[in-house]
Amino acid sequence: MSPLIFALAFVLDLWLGDPPHWPHPVRWIGWLISRLERLIRALCPSQTPLYLGGGLLWLLVVGSTFALSWALIALCQAIHPWLGWAVQLWLAYTLLATRCLRDAAMAVYQALHAEDLALSRERLSWIVGRDTSALQPPQITRATVETVAENTVDGVIAPLFWLFVGGVPLAMAYKAVNTLDSMVGYRNERFAALGFVSAKLDDLANLLPARLSWLLFTLAAALLRQDARAALCIGWRDRYAHKSPNCAWSEAAVAGALGVRLGGPNVYFGERVEKPWLGDPRREIECEDIPRTIRLMYLASCLALGLFCLVHQVLA
Repeated sequence: MSPLIFALAFVLDLWLGDPPHWPHPVRWIGWLISRLERLIRALCPSQTPLYLGGGLLWLLVVGSTFALSWALIALCQAIHPWLGWAVQLWLAYTLLATRCLRDAAMAVYQALHAEDLALSRERLSWIVGRDTSALQPPQITRATVETVAENTVDGVIAPLFWLFVGGVPLAMAYKAVNTLDSMVGYRNERFAALGFVSAKLDDLANLLPARLSWLLFTLAAALLRQDARAALCIGWRDRYAHKSPNCAWSEAAVAGALGVRLGGPNVYFGERVEKPWLGDPRREIECEDIPRTIRLMYLASCLALGLFCLVHQVLA
């Protein structure tokens, strides 16, 4: 498949973002997960069967997403090649979240800049799972920077990676994997068994993209005249300072590039969760670190697209 489709999808995402009233496959995937979760919980009343039920949930959601995407593209191509091309472009565009991440982070930044603490807490609560009700401006800024850094992987770099590896159907399957993890992949009493398979396979799907993000953020930091050496060194040093095998790669690289600390303890669903610190506190985090992180994200995403296009051309 020509990289032109993916490049156009990337441009469309930068231009349009995710209009809330437009149809979006991820919302349909989320609807399917919710319905299947209720059914599986009804059929698996104890913890041990829930592990098997979680595996079945993963197979049904990911398998049906791949199959339906492939069938839709094949049907549209059979009707007319241009229709098939347009459907692939639309699906690829919906997989990317660069503009959406930027808009969400800037909404928090604007509230902080206006010194509206209540509004900044509210807007942050839309994009993070932690309790935001008592956060102060430095903590709000830190959470926003972490969200942009982490979600650059599963919102941009990983979808692009899987698009180039296996086309739109495989990338849609990846999005189903990622959505499953975001909905049931929690390590708490409710989801520990049901979400076990989803969490582990999401870790596997993001293994290479997360490590690429460390190098891409480092190169972006160099081009933006930020601290590329610290991004490289701290990204490597703190790469496993997180329960997830993937999250710390991008967050630690951004922490190094900015010269701040990210991570630390937070409250999730009423429980205090102790997380390690990432980076060195060479200075205090500040509101302007949000647009700095967005610039890093934009450039790292462009570099990812360029890298994947280059590899595609070399291997073609």
